[in-house]
Amino acid sequence: MLLQDGVHPVRSEEGDRLLEVWEASVRATHDFLSESDIQFFRPLVLPGLLSLEHLLCVRDVEGRIVAFLGVADGKMEALFVHPSFRRTGLGRRLARHAVIELGAASVDVNEQNQQAVGFYRRLGFEVEGRSEVDSMGKPFPLLHLRKRNLAEW
Repeated sequence: MLLQDGVHPVRSEEGDRLLEVWEASVRATHDFLSESDIQFFRPLVLPGLLSLEHLLCVRDVEGRIVAFLGVADGKMEALFVHPSFRRTGLGRRLARHAVIELGAASVDVNEQNQQAVGFYRRLGFEVEGRSEVDSMGKPFPLLHLRKRNLAEW
């Protein structure tokens, strides 16, 4: 799996690929979501992503997006890695870029997504709060995480 170095901006015409990566990642990690949940969220994803202040990605050598990050107002709003590229350091690369380059030291994570909770904890994020529902009012509790030691990588 050959990858381009660095983190790159997402181009406006890459929306279909963003959705592909999002859906593949969600299906691999969000086992608490039903098919109807995924179909509910799907049409909301792209407009939400394209509205973010920063939308960045990692690309393979052919230039295809394999992971992406969205940041707004000092918070990571999205971080998704295609399942074929999990456990390759891409999530860490994107999270590090978000914190160090963009000052995004907080993130909300679905409490039921234990893989993501473990990932952020390994990166030094700590729980600072919890919500019973997600931002849409759905019964998917969120953990509010913050990285306190920004120099620790």
